[in-house]
Amino acid sequence: MKFAAAAAHPDYLDGPGSAFGGRALGPLPFDGRLLGAEFDRVRPPRPEFMGLGGMMVGRTELAQLLKPFASVGNLKATFSIVGRYALDRLRYRRGTRLLMGNALVARLFYSLRQRKVPILFDAPLQTLLLESGKAVGAVVETPQGQKRIRARRGVVLATGGVAWNASLRKQYFPAQVSLESQAPETNTGDGIVHAMQVGAAFDDGHDSPALWMPCSFIQRADGSRGIWPHILLDRAKPGLIAVGRDGRRFVNESDSYHDFCMGMLRNGLSEAWLICDADFIKSYGLGLVMPGGKGLAEKLRKGYLSEAPTLEALAAKVGLDAPALLQTVQRHNALAQTGVDADFGRGTSVMNRFNGDESQQPNPCLRPIRDQGPYYALRVVPMDLACSAGLRGDVHGQVLNSQGQPIEGLYACGNDMSSLFRGTYPGPGTTIGPAMVFGWRIAKHAAAKV
Repeated sequence: MKFAAAAAHPDYLDGPGSAFGGRALGPLPFDGRLLGAEFDRVRPPRPEFMGLGGMMVGRTELAQLLKPFASVGNLKATFSIVGRYALDRLRYRRGTRLLMGNALVARLFYSLRQRKVPILFDAPLQTLLLESGKAVGAVVETPQGQKRIRARRGVVLATGGVAWNASLRKQYFPAQVSLESQAPETNTGDGIVHAMQVGAAFDDGHDSPALWMPCSFIQRADGSRGIWPHILLDRAKPGLIAVGRDGRRFVNESDSYHDFCMGMLRNGLSEAWLICDADFIKSYGLGLVMPGGKGLAEKLRKGYLSEAPTLEALAAKVGLDAPALLQTVQRHNALAQTGVDADFGRGTSVMNRFNGDESQQPNPCLRPIRDQGPYYALRVVPMDLACSAGLRGDVHGQVLNSQGQPIEGLYACGNDMSSLFRGTYPGPGTTIGPAMVFGWRIAKHAAAKV
């Protein structure tokens, strides 16, 4: 595996030991052509995350592609990225220049293939095999029928966590969230359910059973629904507020996606609206509307967001309390003039300010919403991207029973294992980092090398 440390990627929370850069590791780009015909096995990102129908773009590259003629450097970068993609589409269904999570999983897959590690596809878990209380294998269902697999060292569960398991979600998740997840629909909690059937203990995740992102939705051309997670490109910027149906702010809009949603859940909100003016759209975009307003007319036609000439009309259009919304905007604008958000502390953390707009001073996260329309509203809901609730485990990744004792030979990592961060999201990599570390620790322990 190949990574590079991010020079600037602040932790999501300030405090003793928090880091500005160097902690978060990002996978280096990977050439999907190395996988040959098996490149199609790598699940592509959501269509909304790719350009031109299948091109991956890094966060630092987006500004160059949106303004290709702004400089010679931008033009060269655009030709390089788009040119490579054009050549890819002559042979592949999408671009083979893989970034971020796609680069991570593709390089891992390639490494396994290079080492001739056997991999079974379309083989869901049916039964865990135990002998004298020790996990010794599993039965999986394959296209050729059931296959019984014996394990000399142990069985590792990494099946994606609760995700789409309706029963566990109803039991442990907040009542106001949907039964849907951002995880693949094949993540149905198989590992957790089968482990619990053999005596494994389940942990509810402490602060939260899941880690959340506020998401907006759009209907695609084929009738399916597209999901856009509002990670940091709009919420952190100055000139936007988030309100509940009562028209009032409820959270620091520039906080992490998880903490934003925790603000929703603490206030009993199943939905919220991002409110901004035309200047904000022009400067930063909003969700699937790109900076400069690219795609705005289309998104308005599709009902992705709403537009109105006045705040009162906007409130009526989306069903908000109009007098309260007016008061909220007036209060926000007064705070923005001072540069101090006395209500929610927006712009006080390192991460807030890093993801804001440094040209907006004294607070890069605060700017008045102008007193002339049009105005825009975009509905968002909390959706889980990963689980905190999961099987209880020890420092070696061994699954524990209800008495806190390891079930010999049975391990869990990733979303199948309860999060060591106990339902909080302190920084980038909170999910995949522990998944990889515990995968390594499990391998060492199973090989009796720790």
